[in-house]
Formats: sequence, C-alpha cells, structure tokens
Amino acid sequence: MNPAVRLDGITKRFPGVIANDDVDLTIEAGSVHALLGENGAGKTTLMNVLYGLYQPTAGRVVVDGEPRSFDSPADAIDAGIGMIHQHFMLVPPMQVWENVVLGNEPRTWGGLRVDRAAARTAVRELSERYGFDVDPDARIEDTAVGVQQRVEILKALYRGADVLIMDEPTAVLTPQEVDELYDVFEELTAQGKTILFITHKLGEALSAADRVTVLRDGVAVDTVAAGDVTREALAELMVGREVLMEPATTPQPPGDPVLSVTDLHVDDDRGAEAVAGLSCTVRAGEVFGIAGVDGNGQSQLVEAVTGMREPTAGTVRYHGESMAGVSRREHIDRGIAFVPADRQERGVVLSYDLVQNAVLGSQHDERFAPGGRIDWHEAHAHAAAIVDDYDVRPGLPDASAEALSGGNQQKFIVGREFERDPDLVVATHPTRGVDIGSTEFIHERLLELRAAGAAVLLVSSKLDEVQGLADRLAVIHEGTFSGVVDPATVTEEEIGLLMAGESLAGGAATDATVHDEASAPPRGRGEPDAEVDA
Repeated sequence: MNPAVRLDGITKRFPGVIANDDVDLTIEAGSVHALLGENGAGKTTLMNVLYGLYQPTAGRVVVDGEPRSFDSPADAIDAGIGMIHQHFMLVPPMQVWENVVLGNEPRTWGGLRVDRAAARTAVRELSERYGFDVDPDARIEDTAVGVQQRVEILKALYRGADVLIMDEPTAVLTPQEVDELYDVFEELTAQGKTILFITHKLGEALSAADRVTVLRDGVAVDTVAAGDVTREALAELMVGREVLMEPATTPQPPGDPVLSVTDLHVDDDRGAEAVAGLSCTVRAGEVFGIAGVDGNGQSQLVEAVTGMREPTAGTVRYHGESMAGVSRREHIDRGIAFVPADRQERGVVLSYDLVQNAVLGSQHDERFAPGGRIDWHEAHAHAAAIVDDYDVRPGLPDASAEALSGGNQQKFIVGREFERDPDLVVATHPTRGVDIGSTEFIHERLLELRAAGAAVLLVSSKLDEVQGLADRLAVIHEGTFSGVVDPATVTEEEIGLLMAGESLAGGAATDATVHDEASAPPRGRGEPDAEVDA
C-alpha cells in the first residue's frame, strides 16, 4: 500500500451538528476513489477538510506519509491537493491559457510583464502531456463544457496538484463527454495522479472508480472495491435500506393539453436568441421530458413557460389561454409549480428560515394569509410537513435556508412546489445534488402527480431520470429540438448524438411538432406501433 492521502479519525462539529464522526479514509496513490453518501452524510465537509476550507475538530490529514495542517486552500494546493468544483471557476471572455495560469503567470522584464509566450507553451505542453487536446488560444466562452472541465483540471495540474478532488464531475456532460472524462482519469492515473471524486451516480462510481467509500450520517460505513459490489448493494449502504433503482412507471392515456408552446423564440440576457422556434404540447397525466447539455436554451424555455421571461415571438398557452403578460404570481395562482435549475438564485431566499421559504409564492393565498395577514402558525405547520415528508436535514423548520446543504435545499424546494396541488409541474433538474433515497421519493411523487392528472414538463441532464420517467422525450440542441424519441427504446448513445446536434440514422428520432386535439396520443410503454412526436 502506498497512500497518497490518509484521513485519520476526522471529526468535524458545527453548532448542534456532527458532520463527520471519526472518519478514516485511505486513498491509494495512482487510483480513482469515489465518495458516496446521502445529502447531509458529510461528504462535502470531509472534502472541505482535505482542501483546507475547514479545520477538523479532531483527527489529522496525512499527505504522502506526512501529517499536514491546512489553514486555507492555498496550504492544500502547496501540498499537492487540487479541487475541481462542480460549477467551473473560469473567466469566459479569456483564453484557455489565460485561465490556466491566472494568478500564477510566468513573468518577464523583472516581473513587470506576463510572459505570454512562456504561458502558452506551458499550457500547450501540459495539455499534450495528458492527451487533453485543448487549444491554448481558444476562448472559454467558445468551448464545449467537456473542454472547460479539462481546463479546470489543467489549472490544478499547472499548480502542481498530485491529488485531484472532483465534485460531481459528470453533472453537465453528455454521455460522450463522460466517456472522454473516464479516458482522462485513466491518463492521469497512468502518470501517477490520484483522483478522489464525489458523486451521487452509482453507475459512475462503479464505472470510473477503483474503490468506493460510503458515508452515512457522518460515518464511513464501508470501503469496497468497485469490481466487487453491485449498484443495489451500494444503494443499500448509502441509505440503510433496499432502494427501488428504477421508477415504477405504468402506461396511462394522456388527457387534454395543459401546456402548448408554439413557434417560441426567446432571447437570453445578452439579447442572443436562445430558443429558436420551438414547439411542444404537454398533456394532463403525462411526463414530457427534455434532455440536453446545459446552455442549449432549456433555461430560457422554462423561464418563458413560467412567466419569468417574455418571449420575442411565439405563444405559450395554459389550458388553452395565452399567458402573454401574465405575472409570475398569477402563474402560481393558476396552478403552475416550478422547480428552478438554480435553487439558490430562484428557489429559496438563503437568509430566510424554512417557514418563510415555505410560503414564498403563496404568501397571498387564503390558506396562509386569511384576511391579508400571514398566519405564521399555519406556515410553520406547512414547513414542518415539508421537512418531515421530504426528509430535509436537519429536520428544523426554523433553520435558515443557508444552513442547509445544497441537496437539502433542493428537497425543500421540491416539497414546497409539489405540495401546491398543481395542474402543471415544470421541474428543472429536480434531483440535482440529491441522494439516491431522496431521488427515489421525488420520482415517486412526480409519478403520483402524473397519475392524478397533472402535466409534467421535466428538464434534466440525467439521462436515466428522463428515460425512466418520461412518456415522450425531446432532446434540445441550440434552442430547438434535435429530435423526439421513444424513451423506452432509445439508447444513451443515441441521446448523446442528439445532444451534440447530430441526426440519427434510420429515422430513430422524429421532428418535433405540435399536436392539436385531434392528433393521436403519445404512445404508452408497451404499445409498440404508436407514433412518437412532440
């Protein structure tokens, strides 16, 4: 054994909470190690200790056999620890080489000037050494997401990282980019680098890791070889019970159109067209799924549907009525629930407690504000019910939203929106950052809403999620649908091609068109000959 990193008895306490409880973790040099656990299990806290963002209450960090004490990430970087965050920290208008060397630029003229030639050369050589195929002169804003991730890795390598911590590394990648990332892992470990990554995806841990450590309630419950364990066994280790791995969907005939989008055009914040003539219909009692790489118009489409952005052309109809000029509050009052992609920007007010957040958007509802004044007793009971039903940790309605982990914030938002008794649910990445047990519960609630007659517009980058839940599945690329496919038969590879803007051979995907009321209903699972379109 040749450990690159060893965590001995790491305990981290916060007021009223033990985030890590006597955790031992050994990461072998030149290996890929996955860290799994439910939201609130202590994964992020443990990695923050390793990266110097937190100091442990007890225990020690050992790097290359030497005990180390990190007061900041700078200390961890000096010790050869690098971290690639889920949300990339790049400057879009700047070139690749500028991003890689930023803050550590080679100098000339006695330190007065950046040595641009030396910087370009260093980045090019580093890229070639690891087989990254990254153009140093490309601007970040013009590169694909997978390339941007490699730039983040190059940043860490440029600073001398031997151990790379990666937080949800495949969250925004296409299947093809995921495969390329696994190739990067192999190249890095072949050259002696060590990779430790946090993931909620069991298949990812089994495919990419050599060993997997599972945390539950702040305790490391087991470390297993990836080749010796099943998805089901890992899920049970994470949750402490048997978990339903696939959504239990059943075919059902759809009802009348609830949402109709016709020839929609929407600009982004810069005035560039983000949605380019997109059309679709979502009916009562069906899940219409949209898959695609983030940044292809999903956000602007959802904002137009939910009243947060005005289209430049086209129509959005709800129960046959145009929603042009209808306020966000009125969207909620009419029965449209919305789970936003950015939970902290659009989902909660971080400085508010959960009671206050529970009535956001419903503060004028008669239930919570009889006579125009908020009934805080009723609001507290509502928040407590959401916390209990959706397993929001810690289970304290009076806790502030900012005190919750990202995954627990997500569970609270989903609970609040699903409990509005909606006719239309617009769910954008509803299980992003959510553990497998809670994911199972959220999927069950979505399907219960579908069974009760709600229309569901589901936008997700998780292919297994949209395939498992959707009755019809559209793939979005550069603001329009590149195809609509049968989620029961399409492969991940085919979806990946559509996500990249490629067409499928043999007519496997149809053009996205708008149904009118006389159109044939979408096919249910197990009905092999029905037409599939939007």
